[in-house]
Amino acid sequence: MTQDAEPPGPAARPARRGGAGGRAAARAAAHAAAGTRAARQAAQAGAPADDALTETGCDAPAASPASGGASLIACGALAHEILALIRVNGWTHLHLRCLPAKLHLRPELIPDEVARAVAEERAAARDPFVVYADCGTGGRLQARCDALGVEMIPGPHCYSFFDGNAAFAARGDAEMTAFYLTDFLVRQFDAFVWRPMGLDRRPELRDMLFGNYERLVHLAQVEDPELERLGREAAARLGLLHERRLTGYGDLSDFLARAAQPASD
Repeated sequence: MTQDAEPPGPAARPARRGGAGGRAAARAAAHAAAGTRAARQAAQAGAPADDALTETGCDAPAASPASGGASLIACGALAHEILALIRVNGWTHLHLRCLPAKLHLRPELIPDEVARAVAEERAAARDPFVVYADCGTGGRLQARCDALGVEMIPGPHCYSFFDGNAAFAARGDAEMTAFYLTDFLVRQFDAFVWRPMGLDRRPELRDMLFGNYERLVHLAQVEDPELERLGREAAARLGLLHERRLTGYGDLSDFLARAAQPASD
């Protein structure tokens, strides 16, 4: 974890060593290293571009399709991480269908879009799993998934499940003044933060919108100096301290591992 020295602010908390905290940190580092390699391989193989994931999503058929296989219905902002985990773990029977990441700008639309995708995946004889957290739907997405009988990844948002839901919840009020970005959002900062908040047109609004925040926390899925640079740049543009927290894939890994298991009879 790194934190800029300027502007002045509270010191970064030292990383815990040993015990559960140490094991979690080591797990995150191992996942990040593997994910970095897989992400590079995916990029070389023509993984979807971020702009396309934002606007249209993607459809990545299983490399080794099986009758009655599983389908992951996910947010486009998770595509690179999911594809990296599929590659690292050899889950070539998983089908990935990503909805446009820009739905996060209109979260009230997410439950209907997910329900439509669930119906289409079932019509294709695939067993759907929903890789969306609540994501600002106010519990409506969970209620829809329950009604449809599909499993959904737990958590209030992707920041929480990348960090690990238990760890994120334990921080509680200590991070009330933190503004979070993932690797995808660091790359797409203008599309999801700067322009939607009108800062491209009215930069003087920055201090009104972000005056109660103290730091930008980049929850990093992979080791990448360029992403760290972009995170620092985003923090500077918002007038915030910068902190990079290497999470790896957090609870996303375990959820996909369950989806990858053969369906029980």
